[in-house]
Amino acid sequence: MIEPRGSERPPPERSFGPVADAYDRARPSYPSEAVGWLTGAGTSVVLELGAGTGKLTRLLHDAGHEVLAVDPLPEMLARLAERTPVKHVVATAEQVPLRSRSVDLVVCGQSFHWFDHERALPEMARVLRPGGEVALVWNTYDVSIPWVRRLKALISPDQGTQDEAALPLMETPYFGFVDKKQFRFWQTHTAASLADLARSVSHVATMSESERARTLAKVDDLYAEYGRGHDGMQLPYVTRCYRAVVRHQELPPEPPPPTWPPSPAEPPRAHDTEPVLPARKPPEDPGTQLIDFR
Repeated sequence: MIEPRGSERPPPERSFGPVADAYDRARPSYPSEAVGWLTGAGTSVVLELGAGTGKLTRLLHDAGHEVLAVDPLPEMLARLAERTPVKHVVATAEQVPLRSRSVDLVVCGQSFHWFDHERALPEMARVLRPGGEVALVWNTYDVSIPWVRRLKALISPDQGTQDEAALPLMETPYFGFVDKKQFRFWQTHTAASLADLARSVSHVATMSESERARTLAKVDDLYAEYGRGHDGMQLPYVTRCYRAVVRHQELPPEPPPPTWPPSPAEPPRAHDTEPVLPARKPPEDPGTQLIDFR
């Protein structure tokens, strides 16, 4: 769900960690048709930014893609690693631990709106190979249905408009024309899972305990009014997808990488067991140990 930044709330990295279990239990997955549209035909080397607990990661892995999952929260990646055997690393979209031009596809599921786009977009372009693409996807509530509008008003009132969250991609010079498509699906909820869904949303997770309790009580009342007993509640979603090709010509030139290993005339110091890259600003290589994704 699209939850824009807000100056009065804790940043998202402070709100999702404590509710990682509820997030993993209650957040929806993605329609297979949407994943196929995002990735295209064949298999790819994929960097997933903001991978969370691996809702999208599992689908990418099962489709045969080689995936590196990145998230700033170790609590989220711990859930991902329990079920999906892919490479994963604690990192941010603003400083990606990959070599330039090393992946075919950068994917962001429910995460792009949290990024510092001025720093993240050139980083995303930097790690893509020529002809590579970025793909964004969000599951959004189908508010054409009145009771869904009520639920959204309770747990996610700040959700943006249809294309608002993807607007930075549409405006950046680092990517070309943005293609888009949407899909629909339904998620079955019990009273308990709907409460977990509410807890997993940053708007609720950052509330005071008393405010959160009042909100969850209202969610329970809504389920009692619209649930269907043993059949549960069918919550409708619209999955919104966006895709664009990288434009490397718009990136500033990168300086040459540091020479490694040092020449025989300059033996390494005792603590220099791995290359230490100088800290630079995107779109240059980040000052971290890089992951060789070949």
